[in-house]
Amino acid sequence: MSATGRSEADAPAASDVAARLRSAGFVGLTVAGTADGVAAAGLLADALEACDVPYQTSVVPLPEGANTGTDADVRIALGRPAGPEETALGDEGGSASAAAYDVAAELADPDPALALAGVIGTGRVPGSDLLGAATERRIDRRPGIASPGVDPVDALAHSTLVHAPFSGDREAAAETLAGLDRSAATDADARRQLASAVALAVAGDGAATERATVAVKRFLRPLAGSPFGTVGGFGDVLAATARERPGLGVALALGSGEVETALSLWRDHGERAHAAARDASTGQYDGLYVARLSAADEHVPVGTVARLLCGYRSPEPVVLVVSNGIAEARTATVGGDVAGVPSASDPTPAVGDAMDRAAQEVDGTGGGTTVRGRATYDVTPTEFVAAFREAFR
Repeated sequence: MSATGRSEADAPAASDVAARLRSAGFVGLTVAGTADGVAAAGLLADALEACDVPYQTSVVPLPEGANTGTDADVRIALGRPAGPEETALGDEGGSASAAAYDVAAELADPDPALALAGVIGTGRVPGSDLLGAATERRIDRRPGIASPGVDPVDALAHSTLVHAPFSGDREAAAETLAGLDRSAATDADARRQLASAVALAVAGDGAATERATVAVKRFLRPLAGSPFGTVGGFGDVLAATARERPGLGVALALGSGEVETALSLWRDHGERAHAAARDASTGQYDGLYVARLSAADEHVPVGTVARLLCGYRSPEPVVLVVSNGIAEARTATVGGDVAGVPSASDPTPAVGDAMDRAAQEVDGTGGGTTVRGRATYDVTPTEFVAAFREAFR
């Protein structure tokens, strides 16, 4: 299952997609297991309910193919390649939640905070149009960090919007905040001090790349709002639940779901992701940064590790993370966007296509989009890395 190769210029107009949805008898939504995907699903589901159009949502993580066996007369793929007779939103590097917001705005009154949560939680920089819509709803930036309404030590230790010496370690997080008045968390000055402590920790991290100074901006001066206190914090929780329990992620995007259960998953997910990123064995090739994870953890969140390494560790434009029979690759940066969209002149190949070719070479299964790919395989990680390097050339 390779990337479709469709350019962003060929993407369907929001008004055209909305017209098809409005007149549909039944809509099928095939959703990527990412913050971007589940946020997009929530936006379209709310819009379809407002129009009394029935729908079904299926979270289908890569590299699984889209399940189009339902009787839906309109099928939408969100944040993943389109299957037969599907229309894709956000499949070629663009944000699915931003595209879904534009479609939903033609049908109802969507929540820009949910769209922004999807964008930020997947490692992207929000566009000006979406930020403008948020401002109109009085969703404004405030001092501090993009945490999901938890204690600052908890936020620093478990957030996957940042990767620094305190990440995944509550004791280290507490040391980073030593001397700050954490009891005054609602005070603007206290929030500024907290953000400054984070920025200094990232700047002083000898293992961080220059790209980290861009990535950390998503964690600082957050947009206030959402069920989790900040939009970025909401996105971070969506990212964790989409990976760990996709049904809960969709429920949160729909305005329901158990908040405490989601926070517990977020903590566990973040702790494991940071530990894996820190302990990975890494290698640098021409245009490619490879991280081999320990075989001891069968449930390591490979995709989140790839996102953390993209933002904070990789000096190369593409990151490949390999674990027990699973690999995930992502573009690291283009044009200042932490996980941006390659320009027409960018020589970096589509990650999903490279993953597809590598998987075929070792009798595995792979695929993805321009900026993200995933594969399963039954060879050694070293053999898969060799296959990917060849496909990546």
